[in-house]
Amino acid sequence: MSTCAQKVRLTLAEKKLEWEGHHMDLRKGETRTDEYKKLNPAAVVPTLIDDNTVICESTVIMEYLDDAYPEIPVRPVDAKARARMRAWTKQLDEGVHAATATVSTVNAFRFQWTEGRTWDEIEELVAKIPDAARRERSLEIFKNGIESKFYLPALMRFEKLFTDMEACLEVDPWLAGDTYSLADIAYTPYLTRYDHLQALGVLDKRPHLSDWYERVKARPNYAKGIGEWLNDKYLVLMKEKG
Repeated sequence: MSTCAQKVRLTLAEKKLEWEGHHMDLRKGETRTDEYKKLNPAAVVPTLIDDNTVICESTVIMEYLDDAYPEIPVRPVDAKARARMRAWTKQLDEGVHAATATVSTVNAFRFQWTEGRTWDEIEELVAKIPDAARRERSLEIFKNGIESKFYLPALMRFEKLFTDMEACLEVDPWLAGDTYSLADIAYTPYLTRYDHLQALGVLDKRPHLSDWYERVKARPNYAKGIGEWLNDKYLVLMKEKG
């Protein structure tokens, strides 16, 4: 259910690439073991291993796949459109993804993380997160829930994002212009997450974004990259708590 893993699976499916996956249980802390951190020092998913080369960070992996396997391209040919694509994906890495983690955890996932654990155990688990900002955010959210100081700014970040996407899609069919690209792939999991959290009322006054979401869901790669990997336990939690 990781949005970052979904981005990469959508790319693999769109490019019709064969691959083998290894499921990591994030709630059990499987990405925070010393063994996994040798592959991915940030202790996050996904990690791509291709011919013994290890590649981390989902946005980098997506571009790597298009470089290494160019037969079915998912980036615009035009330089201006490609720059526009990267401007969208850059936003994810510079705030949108963190906002997603905040909204998801405040509304739903904190109940999974904290269930059956003492506060000392929660602190011990959070201490294994390599990134200091993520550690601070996670611990504060687990402690304060919907009163978290990170929650309202995260909601406001999404409000701006959806407004910007609506304005873009009012002009062009896809985020980078005339063609479906890594920009559309990258944002599909984030709209899906809002959908699973029962929060898509934000699209009621954004018809172009709503239409875009229906179109990306209808693409064959959506079923392979997201639909086939959905976890009923997570879906129920997000529906009940969202």
